[in-house]
Amino acid sequence: MNLTLSPSLLSGSISAIPSKSMAHRLLICAALAETTTVLGCQGTSKDIEATAACLRAMGAAVLRTEDGFAVTPGPVQSPCTLPCGESGSTLRFLLPVAAALGLDASFVLEGRLPQRPLAPLDRELEAHGATLSRPEPDVLRCTGKLRPGNYTLPGNVSSQYISGLLFALPLLDGPSTLTVTGTVESAPYIAMTLDALRQSGVEIRVENQVYTIPARGYASPGQAQVEGDWSNAAFWLCAGALGQGITVTGLNPDSLQGDKAAFDLLRRFGARTETSGGSYTVSPGVLRPLDIDAAAIPDLVPVLAVTAAAAAPGTTRIYNAGRLRLKESDRIETVWRLLTNLGADAEQMEDGLRIHGGKPLPGGTVDSCNDHRIAMAAAVASTLCTGPVTVLGAEAVGKSYPKFWEDFGILGGEIIDN
Repeated sequence: MNLTLSPSLLSGSISAIPSKSMAHRLLICAALAETTTVLGCQGTSKDIEATAACLRAMGAAVLRTEDGFAVTPGPVQSPCTLPCGESGSTLRFLLPVAAALGLDASFVLEGRLPQRPLAPLDRELEAHGATLSRPEPDVLRCTGKLRPGNYTLPGNVSSQYISGLLFALPLLDGPSTLTVTGTVESAPYIAMTLDALRQSGVEIRVENQVYTIPARGYASPGQAQVEGDWSNAAFWLCAGALGQGITVTGLNPDSLQGDKAAFDLLRRFGARTETSGGSYTVSPGVLRPLDIDAAAIPDLVPVLAVTAAAAAPGTTRIYNAGRLRLKESDRIETVWRLLTNLGADAEQMEDGLRIHGGKPLPGGTVDSCNDHRIAMAAAVASTLCTGPVTVLGAEAVGKSYPKFWEDFGILGGEIIDN
């Protein structure tokens, strides 16, 4: 689906959608417990549904309700086929879990997921009893069973690898340790995993980047709630800084989500910010360039880059974002193409971008490259342009935010061609 957007300033109020990152975690914990968990989750997405479908294939009953999900653990199913779609979180979280349960599991991968790396997680799993194979290019098969013991992963490759082992190791028949070496990137996502585990009765001790994991299994909290998604709220907050002011409601001020940093970054950019409880408002100000360390907030880079293009003359530097080259697209490349195709002055670096703000943007065509965050960033960028913006593959938003284009219209966005 290709959409052409007419330049229009966005304004108004919108409710945050449920956090995809938190939904993955709470669904997995619920499926591994012993009794039913009722999970509040007002809304879903392709990635959330991929995790739910895989948990069903593994034996849990995951029922969609009016308010979210009811998850009842069941006898594990083996062999099983797990449809991951394009969800990297689903694969990286459930691969270690399947190995811990000793399943014969075939993970079916779509889109760019078969090419996205699994090293060194795969080597660590194989060193502790799992066997991984590729019977087909888009299928990853896992057999064998993990042994308790001492596991090691680097902290600068993917926090999802660390989270996957943290979900898996409590299922083993003895205690284990996980040592994370070097600098830990995307640390807030690991904190979210530890919080989800804590809610399900799994207490993990952490000291000097060594995680000590007991072999005591999971206990249902009975009920749990998926909070609002800061990652997707950031698109509207940035649009508020570029438009006529936007309020996003339903956000947790005490959230562990790293992308909560978007609000403070917009204040540092020069936007006007206000907050009241779970409502956050961003309005235009005199924007200035920034230096942004993206190590903990890689998902914010596309929309922060768009915001930088609107800043006063000067250079915004986004760095420590090299892992973006391994996402749904090479996000450093695709963000650069987004900006330059619309007329912005930007340069790629190996681990980030330099954006020279203050240049008028005439508009143009942006290929989403099947990446939800590129499609959404293009929509925000259209508010800066003097001419129309065509988004190729606009349906990519369904990966995390199926109602994005509807909400874009509610806030005043104009779609002139579909």
